[in-house]
Amino acid sequence: MFKKLIENFKEFEKITYKIMNYGLKFCFAICLISVFILLSYNLKFHSPYMYYIGISLFRLSLIFGTEFIICAFVADNLKKGRA
Repeated sequence: MFKKLIENFKEFEKITYKIMNYGLKFCFAICLISVFILLSYNLKFHSPYMYYIGISLFRLSLIFGTEFIICAFVADNLKKGRA
């Protein structure tokens, strides 16, 4: 099953792959921002708000990343008519 998933990933259309790639880069940027916020919380500012903002941004980046991957598979299957 995992092998079939990798094969489907390699057969993406260019536009679907491009959108997914930009989306994952955006999620990585959000993740880096959350890591910097959590690092500043750990080293300098010990405010619970900083902690919750950092954790929330980290969770948001993970959720967006999985959404981009899942939506790329769904959009590619709809384009190719494999519903």
